[in-house]
Amino acid sequence: MAISMRLFTLLLSFALVFVAVPAALAQSVGLPSPRLLTTTPMGGKAGTQFEVVVTGEHLDDAEDLIFSDCRITASRKVDASGVLTPDRYMVTIAPDCPVGLYESRIMTRLGVSSSRIFTVGKFPEFVQSKSNKTLESAIELPVGSVFNGTISERSVDYFKFIGKKGQRLVVDCASNGIDSKLNATVIIADAAGRDLLVERLGGVLDYSVPKDGMYVIKIHELTFKGGPAFYYRLGLWEQAAGTRIIRQPSTKTVNSYSWPPIGLSEHAASKEIEPNNDGKRAQKITLPCDIGGSFYPASDVDFFEFDAKKGEQWWIEVVSERLGLQTDPTIFIQHVVRDSKGADKITDVLELTDIISPVKVSSNGYAYDGPPYNPGSSDILGKLVVKEDGTHRLQITDLFGGTRNDPNNIYRLIIRRDAPDFALVSWAMHMELRNGDRNALSKPISLRGGATMALEVVAFRRDGFDGEIEITMEGLPKGVKAHGLKIPVGQSRGMMLVTADQDAPRGYTNAKFFGQSKIDGNSVVRPCWLASVAWPIPDSWGEIPSPRLLADVPVAVSGIDFAPITITAKAPIYEVTAGEKLVIPLVHKRRSEFSGDKIQMKVIGAGFENAPRFDLPIKADTSQVTLDLAVLKTPPGEYTISFVGGAVVKYSHKPDEVALVEAKTKKMMLEVKDLEAEAKKIATEAQVAPAAKKDQMVKAVAMVTAKMKAATDALNVTKGQLEKAAVTAKPKDIADIIVSEPITIRVKPGVKK
Repeated sequence: MAISMRLFTLLLSFALVFVAVPAALAQSVGLPSPRLLTTTPMGGKAGTQFEVVVTGEHLDDAEDLIFSDCRITASRKVDASGVLTPDRYMVTIAPDCPVGLYESRIMTRLGVSSSRIFTVGKFPEFVQSKSNKTLESAIELPVGSVFNGTISERSVDYFKFIGKKGQRLVVDCASNGIDSKLNATVIIADAAGRDLLVERLGGVLDYSVPKDGMYVIKIHELTFKGGPAFYYRLGLWEQAAGTRIIRQPSTKTVNSYSWPPIGLSEHAASKEIEPNNDGKRAQKITLPCDIGGSFYPASDVDFFEFDAKKGEQWWIEVVSERLGLQTDPTIFIQHVVRDSKGADKITDVLELTDIISPVKVSSNGYAYDGPPYNPGSSDILGKLVVKEDGTHRLQITDLFGGTRNDPNNIYRLIIRRDAPDFALVSWAMHMELRNGDRNALSKPISLRGGATMALEVVAFRRDGFDGEIEITMEGLPKGVKAHGLKIPVGQSRGMMLVTADQDAPRGYTNAKFFGQSKIDGNSVVRPCWLASVAWPIPDSWGEIPSPRLLADVPVAVSGIDFAPITITAKAPIYEVTAGEKLVIPLVHKRRSEFSGDKIQMKVIGAGFENAPRFDLPIKADTSQVTLDLAVLKTPPGEYTISFVGGAVVKYSHKPDEVALVEAKTKKMMLEVKDLEAEAKKIATEAQVAPAAKKDQMVKAVAMVTAKMKAATDALNVTKGQLEKAAVTAKPKDIADIIVSEPITIRVKPGVKK
């Protein structure tokens, strides 16, 4: 995207750390990262092998297609002559691979790509191979199967199936939950195409077949958008009457990282019992409790009553939205005293609503003034301190339940004694332009040599836990180190810095990412989820980002490309006495040109984040930064910090490619020239050759001419490659985040006077 001249001097900022960037024409944000965009089909049945076609961004020199489970494997497809077929793989799913969602990625020149969901199912699968945009061209779909398709713009896909009277059939269109941009409208119609049942929001229909015959399924995007990103998996199966629909698997939202609490049973211990829709019919419960219920029918309010004594403290947690549902639970608690006549005297005690995000997020969900990740939830976690003995009435409802009428909108209500704990989620540090260009980019942990990548780590603190949390990442590729900037006592944000040595070899691993703390004197370890946006959005003015949790933590090193700059301290560890000034000398190793002559940097890391910003001279080879511990009031201890800022890099992609293609072009030009000379020589000899050799000479001329034509065609292709390589290698202004390698600071106690 282009930025107008009057906006040259506007600042670049990134979430939570706002940093000024030199005035420049920033044409894009973020150095190129490999991104896998589509796989066709989007999944398959366990125990089968099939062809998968992939598309993406910056998939240069694509190699292996990798999955998050070793029971799914892929090999490059080759044609009849043994030549690799670009963008095509043969995928094999082992028979013992469980049904569910997995991550698929491609190893490329720049490292491992962002992921795309790949589904393993239990039904036979079909792939779209012909047009089905009319009723007449409807594709027949057997009951008990899944169809992988893509919606075109301003179109409807048609299917037909044979139904038998009395069958309960489920039509389930998986889309958003498998990374698709499709907001599916799903319709069951009669054989003539007349609508019988319509679903515009959830993508699933529960249909009782009224009579034997042919029926039609119609699918379109809610606003009739379409394209390669608008894919779906349409499932059709029979289900026993009275059973709850188990839909095709779906990805987890970012805020679901905080659920469930460790050690909680998969299923609630008891169930809501209807009717309990008013105070007179409140369901009697005893504390602690674990109750499963539903916000059904529309405007449903469920009442529960329990006895509690003054001074008791109970934690109340509700999960519903974090299960992937569009619900907004609200709880209201009252103290109830019944007089001798049976009348109730009601006193309001507590109202509980949303779980507020532990960190600042975008104010509008469009990544404008914060990252497009929201670790908060419309679910509930709150504390009840009982102020008076007696009966308490709890009512729970979906705040906007009057517009929803779905029995699948379930909830789980837990009231427990305090069980302090924490959960962690992380994402790549986000950058945005204050000039209105609001990007939300997927950033795989694919490191260039000499690069340090910063991941924000957010803690969800349960039941009053406020301890310090150490952050760790293990199982990294060779030449890669990770340093966690701990989450301080009572705070919710830390950092993980992942650094690749300049000479780190090309590699890929699935890392272990976790946090450690002490609870009641015991050491506990909790996993850290990694989150990413499902689709790279360079400008989210026109599209809302769709973040989700990843199933694993892939870390890769390019081994080919290098960071534009590496900033390191002259020594990895510094010691300073509390209350004194610390001067840290820095070394800059530049590999690219930059716009401007300085980068404004900020200190990150507990104990030092209030340090003032400083200017790093980008064209110098060294600099220094001074930290005044008297001002910062940093107490004695060991700390890890880093410096981070935004800069505009003049980035050249694959610059070596030009020289390689030039050398190839010169070699082919010489080959063509030699063939031209040979053809001319043979043609001259043919003119004076005796009649007996005429035919032989004519054949020789034709053979050399054919070779020359083939070589000329190849030369023209190479010239086109050279032009493309020159365009690719031409330096482009790219705004990016610059992170120094981490530094350890040991603050010693001051001398007492």
